[in-house]
Amino acid sequence: MSSAFTPWNKGKLVGQKAPLRLSEIWSIRVRLQVAGPTRDLALFNLGIDSKLRGCDLVSLRLRDVSHGSAIAKRAIVLQRKTGRPVQFELTELTRSALAKWVRQAQLGSASYLLPGLRDGHLSTRQYARIVGSWVTAIGLNRDSYGTHSVRRTKASLIYRRTKNLRAVQILLGHTKLESTVRYLGIEIEDALELAEQTEA
Repeated sequence: MSSAFTPWNKGKLVGQKAPLRLSEIWSIRVRLQVAGPTRDLALFNLGIDSKLRGCDLVSLRLRDVSHGSAIAKRAIVLQRKTGRPVQFELTELTRSALAKWVRQAQLGSASYLLPGLRDGHLSTRQYARIVGSWVTAIGLNRDSYGTHSVRRTKASLIYRRTKNLRAVQILLGHTKLESTVRYLGIEIEDALELAEQTEA
């Protein structure tokens, strides 16, 4: 007995979205610095630094990342998914891009950093489309990357450099270490690295 049912994932790449490599981060960043909208450069840098989920990133207000008129070096936000606070740093590149965007968009303290239609903020779907445009612009397959790629990028870089899983857990705001291990795909990545270094 045949069925007309087609699986939702037929012909699609599914699973965890890959983090961006350092060279890819700079390719996107330089492209945005040269020809991208001011907002997109601020969004990209903030997404990399904050390591926030898309829903938390798009709902940030200026007051969440500033002290008076100055963009803060560190910020703390309450995660929507877990209800737990998470702290993140804002690098000089990010602070500069945000300050330029805030001036251009004339944002007030209570304004969303990423305004959308009417009085709302950019939607997570719009954010996902923007991320897709960034990765395709540098020749990557948009099916392999998404908003979680941006969230995972800095965490993956930190883990590769330090192997400090607990620090990455704190930065991502995970309650369980196992969640961080799964999220970063660490066991698989480490096993592959060991295999590459071992001659048979």
